[in-house]
Amino acid sequence: MKEPYLMAAHDGEHEIIVDKSRFICHVKRVYSDAEAQDFIKGIKKLHYNANHNCSAYQIGDNNETQRANDDGEPSGTAGVPMLEVLRKQGIKNTSVVVTRYFGGIKLGAGGLIRTYGKAVSEALKAIGLVQRKTMKTFFVHTEYPLLATLQNRLEGSPYVLKDVQYGENVKLEVEAGNEFMGWLTDLTQGKVEIEEGDTSYQEVPLA
Repeated sequence: MKEPYLMAAHDGEHEIIVDKSRFICHVKRVYSDAEAQDFIKGIKKLHYNANHNCSAYQIGDNNETQRANDDGEPSGTAGVPMLEVLRKQGIKNTSVVVTRYFGGIKLGAGGLIRTYGKAVSEALKAIGLVQRKTMKTFFVHTEYPLLATLQNRLEGSPYVLKDVQYGENVKLEVEAGNEFMGWLTDLTQGKVEIEEGDTSYQEVPLA
């Protein structure tokens, strides 16, 4: 997965009412087509008596999996506008289902397009987004004369100094992206030894 990317902060739902119709947007973080389909089926089962359960999702490094379904609404007025919100905001690995309970007033094609897009946009805003990126643990072995420089430069960097162990030499534990090795090598002119550790994901809430 290309890093970083945006996705929903967590699963959730948000409701809007337009001309007496209820539009409930359900949001779920998903990582496969099967997981997204299971989520959609679950919402349809839960809201079996709704007029429509329209859906959209995109998954993958280059959004390889994109799906949109109007679920009985006029073609192109529900699923595609919902998917377009995900596309425009660059949101990956997220599935949305908008459940509509018809209130008796027809919205027309333009009104449906605006409303289904609005339902998704407002739900994502209410739930929140996170920037998700890969972080790796690096162990930096260095001699004492370089320690102060390393600590000062790390303090003003996007990298996180997790621990310092003192012995015959110094061992620093740093959490950073893959570009860290090049940055540190340039900074120290190759005078440190870098050992790669485990990889994990970090999620940073968007302001």
